[in-house]
Parts: sequence; structure tokens; C-alpha cells
Amino acid sequence: MRQLMKGNDAIAEAAVRAGMRFFSGYPITPQTEILEYLSKRLPEVGGTFVQTESEISGISMVYGAAATGFRTMTSSSGPGFSLLQEGISYIASAELPCVIVDVMRYGTGLGDIFQAQGDYLQVVKNGGHGDYRCLVYAPSSVQEAADLMTLAFDKAEEHRNPVILLSDASISQMMEPVELPEMREHDPDQYQWSLKGRRSPEDFRRVTSNMYYIDNYDRYIQEKYQRIEEQEQRWQAVETEDAEYVLVAYGISSRICKEAVRLGRSQGIKLGLIRPITLYPYPVKAFETCRNAKCFISCELTPLAQMAEDVALAEGMRKDVYAITGGMEVFDSKDILDEVARIAAGEKKAVYKGND
Repeated sequence: MRQLMKGNDAIAEAAVRAGMRFFSGYPITPQTEILEYLSKRLPEVGGTFVQTESEISGISMVYGAAATGFRTMTSSSGPGFSLLQEGISYIASAELPCVIVDVMRYGTGLGDIFQAQGDYLQVVKNGGHGDYRCLVYAPSSVQEAADLMTLAFDKAEEHRNPVILLSDASISQMMEPVELPEMREHDPDQYQWSLKGRRSPEDFRRVTSNMYYIDNYDRYIQEKYQRIEEQEQRWQAVETEDAEYVLVAYGISSRICKEAVRLGRSQGIKLGLIRPITLYPYPVKAFETCRNAKCFISCELTPLAQMAEDVALAEGMRKDVYAITGGMEVFDSKDILDEVARIAAGEKKAVYKGND
């Protein structure tokens, strides 16, 4: 049954329906509704909600709960998300599954509560120390945000790795029709790696018989993330097969770009769009369909072009890559077409020059 829900509420309810039974976190705009919703909803299903004294405490509690096999989650935004980074690195090191929601807001430091996409580099390249990567999903609607929550928990357990749902103030605060998934129960004792209060002798023998030492940890980590990069790429391609100018955008920016593609096509402009659904692994395979592209245009709601580097790498540094940036002033479809016209006229400088 479809119902009208705010993005943050849909994210929270979808997590509960995916079997998430432990949440710890700290309120910060524009994701506070996730905490408010779960503070009431989790006790109804026998779960545990903890509002911690800081984001550092929140991610530390997620670490502990994940180690026991429970589906666990936290959420934050801006400076709060920055405080999670050390804990995320530790969770990745321990190879524990969890889901972290980052609802992006504008600016560095304290910033502001306007919509933006300025967390790209921190989330996709990882803000914590050491060698690890987090799977990153970027929804473009309330429905997709709900759908990706279930997938996020499943993939976190499949790869024993943290997964980040990267939303933004627009999607998390807007209200749209959404059809929620069925309720699922999750058995925290199903995994041999999870901590137990006391194992039976038979269980202990089964676990220890499967233990092994990794002779080459470097190779193990490389193979793990190579496997993720090969298997987990997700994207949507819109009118890319004959496109001469290919926009690349995620989240709320992609919705504006879809309208720009429709408007541009009506004016005879061969415009297309690649919408990454996974920001890590970045959907390199999506660029293989763009055989007629003259250039690629990264569209981001941030003053500095952050994703443009990955666009250039994904297409092999062959074509010029341009950037249309926003931030506090959100661009619309007409702005995008005006910028495309400037690119076609040679009036705009590429942020990455291609080799062709």
C-alpha cells in the first residue's frame, strides 16, 4: 500500500522493516526526524533506541551491537558525520556490517542547513584512517531511499562492511508517495563471526575449525574490494546511446538533470544522463554506452566540483569533463541547458582535459 511519507521517516521505517533493531545516534538537522521516528518505532518491535551524548558515542555503540550480529544503524549530517569517521574505520577493520545514513547539508565546519552535496569526497573516498571503502548508495527519491535501505543491510552482511546511504536535505525533507517493504525478522545468532554469550562445545569446535590466518592481508583486502567493485555497480542511464553531451548527477541533482534532458531533447540537443546509484563502487560500466559523447558534464550541488574527478577516471580520461556546480543557489533545468550551450560554443573551461 502506497502512503505519503517524508524522506527521513521512510528511511527509518524501511530500516525497521529490514530487521534493524539497534539504533544509536545524536540529533542534527536535517536528519533529526530519523531519530524522532525511531525513538517511538523501535520499542514497538522490541528494538533498542539510544540517543547518545555525541556522535562518537553513537558510532561506538553501533560497533558493539554489530559485533553481536544485530542489524544496527546510525545517522548524522555535516559536522556530526565527521565525528563518525574514526568509528567507521574501526568497524571496517573489524569487518562488521552496519548502515550509516548521511543527510548532507551545506558548507564546511558548522555550515548551514541548506541542501547540498558537499560530502561526496568524504563519503566516497572515506574520511577515516587506513585502507577501507564503504559501499555508498545515493537515492534520488523517497521511494528509492526506502528500497535501498533493505539492500544496504543485505550488502553490509554479504561483504561484512559498513554501508552508507547518502541522502540530502531535499530528499530527506520532501514528502512523496512510497510503498514500503514487508517486515523482515533478522536472527543475530545466524553468523559464526558474531559474539555469543556462551558457545556450546560443538559450536565452538565448528567455529574454530573454520578459523584461518591470512598469510597476505594486503592481498585479502585488495581482493575483497575488487570483488565489490566488480559486482556492486548500480546506475541509471537516460538517453545515453546517441548523446553528444552526457550529464552525470546523483541524488536531487539527477532529478533536475532528467528534466534538462527532456527539455534539451525537445530542442534538438542530444543530451543524456548517467545517474550513479552507487557512488562506491563508481559505475564505470555505465560509461561504456556513451559511444557518441563529445564530453561529460558533472552536475553537483556543491561550490567545488567533487565528483568530476571520478567522472574523468570512469571514462578513461579520453573526453573533456566539465562541471556545473551549485550549492546554496540550486540550479534548475534551464541553467543546465545554458551551461551546455556555453560548452558547445567553447566558452566554458573543462575541469579535466581529455586525451582525444
